[in-house]
Amino acid sequence: MIDSREASAALADIDDIVQRVKQSQLYELASLAAVWWGVLVFAANLVTWLWPIYAAYAWVAADVFGVGGLIALRVLNPSSHPFGAGVALRLFLIFALFFAFGYLVTSVVGHFGPRQLGTFWPIYFMLFYTLAGLWFGYAFVAIGLGISALTLIGFFYIGEAFPLWMAFVNGGGLILGGLWMRRI
Repeated sequence: MIDSREASAALADIDDIVQRVKQSQLYELASLAAVWWGVLVFAANLVTWLWPIYAAYAWVAADVFGVGGLIALRVLNPSSHPFGAGVALRLFLIFALFFAFGYLVTSVVGHFGPRQLGTFWPIYFMLFYTLAGLWFGYAFVAIGLGISALTLIGFFYIGEAFPLWMAFVNGGGLILGGLWMRRI
């Protein structure tokens, strides 16, 4: 027979295991998403560096395929947590608001050039990685802050090869970060 103190300790251990399993499942899906976006971002940055005239098309394609891939991940890996019937609409609204705000800042308010766009969007995405890390785990914070810092270094110190730098920093950083999350 166990006493109440031992029972409380056992329940706390079980709760700790449940939390680690949930984080592991989140990291598994997040790592797939990070690798997917990393490949797309790497490719779009290479197109931007090699054929700048096609950069806008490459980024639209990367965004469309990226969001489509996230939707596919969500459909193929339904969450065990009931979010309610409106989850699809909320996801759509999240993406719509995210891109609308980014467009408003870069094209309406700021009129950013290519170099500023190549800096703003990765830092903007990494802001949300870092914020997610405050709830879901340190890997998100490390990826977000690391890519943001390297992006700013590139913005200030890398010349003409900035898109190539960003292919490795942003695309490669997401790929490495996604692979790292699989090992945590």
